[in-house]
Amino acid sequence: MLRLMIVLAIGLAAAADSVTVASAQTYPQRAVKFILPFGPAAGVDITARLLGDKLSARWGKPVVVENRPGGDGLVAINAFTSANDDHTLLFVPASTYTAHPYAHEKLPYDAERDLLPITNVTTIVIALCAPVSLNVTSLGEFIALARAKPDTLNVSAAAGNSDLILSAFIKSQGLPVARVPYRDIQQAPTDLAEARIHLLMSSYATMLPLVQAGKLRVLAVTSRKRVGIATDIPTVAEAGYPYLGLDSLIGMYGPRGMSNALRESIAADVRAVVEADPTIATRLATSGQVIDLRGPAEFAAGIKQIRDQLAAIAQTLGIKAAQ
Repeated sequence: MLRLMIVLAIGLAAAADSVTVASAQTYPQRAVKFILPFGPAAGVDITARLLGDKLSARWGKPVVVENRPGGDGLVAINAFTSANDDHTLLFVPASTYTAHPYAHEKLPYDAERDLLPITNVTTIVIALCAPVSLNVTSLGEFIALARAKPDTLNVSAAAGNSDLILSAFIKSQGLPVARVPYRDIQQAPTDLAEARIHLLMSSYATMLPLVQAGKLRVLAVTSRKRVGIATDIPTVAEAGYPYLGLDSLIGMYGPRGMSNALRESIAADVRAVVEADPTIATRLATSGQVIDLRGPAEFAAGIKQIRDQLAAIAQTLGIKAAQ
C-alpha cells in the first residue's frame, strides 16, 4: 500500500510539472494586459506599448496597455493584484513600490508575495542637475557652495527612491539646504532652470530639453556605470559620492502563484523581440532609458539590492517600514 502511495505521489508530481511546462509553452491563450501606474506618453508607457506591439506579433495574441495612474502607484498595483490572472501583468519601475514601506503606514499588498519578477526591460537614467546660472560644474562644487552659503539653496527629487536617497545624503553630509516637495515633479525642471530650486534629482529625459537649451547643467548620473546616452557625464561614484548611486529598474511582474517556468518563458520572449530589433534601443533612448534585460532571478537580485539600500537609508532617516 505504501509503495502504491509513493508511486501515485511521484506520478502526480510529474503530472503537475508537465502542466507547468505545458502552460509556459502554450502561453498566452488569450489577450495579455499590461497595467501601468502612469498615464500615456510617460517613459514607461512608451516602453510598454513598444514591447507590447512586438510581443503581440510574436504571440499572435493582442497585448493591451491599461494606464492606471494615481495613489502613488497603489491604484495600478491594486488593479493588478485584484485581477489575480497570469494574463494580467504589472509593468512598473521598481522605484514605484520599493519606497512604499517608508511612505505608507499600511500596504494593501505584499510585494514579495504578490509581485513576482518576470523580466527587467530597461533602466531609466536618473540625473542630478543644477541651473547653469548657479555656476557649479560638479557635485563637489555644489556641496561647497551650499556650505559657504548656508540656508540659501533649495533642492528637490522625484518621489520615492530618489527623494529618500537625496534626503539621507543631505542628512549624512550635514548640508544646510532646504528640501522642496512637488505634487507634480514635471514642474521642477522649469523651476530649476529659473533657479527657484538649485539641485534636482530626477529623470534625465525630463531635464534634457533644458540641458540642450543651455539652461541646466548635468552634474552626475546615479547609474552605477556610465550609460550610452550620457557617456560624457560622470556617475555619482566617479564624482566621489557613491551613496547617491541608484539603478532605476523597469520591468514586468506576474501575479502570486505564477510558475517560474512561465516567468522564464515570458522573459525569453521579451529578450527575443528586443534583441531582434536594434531600433528599440534607439527609440527608448529618447525617453532616457537604456536596455537592461534580466531574467527572473537576476531581476529579483536587483530588486533586493534596491530594498537593502533603502532599508539602510531609512535607518539613517529614522523611518520605520510599514508592517
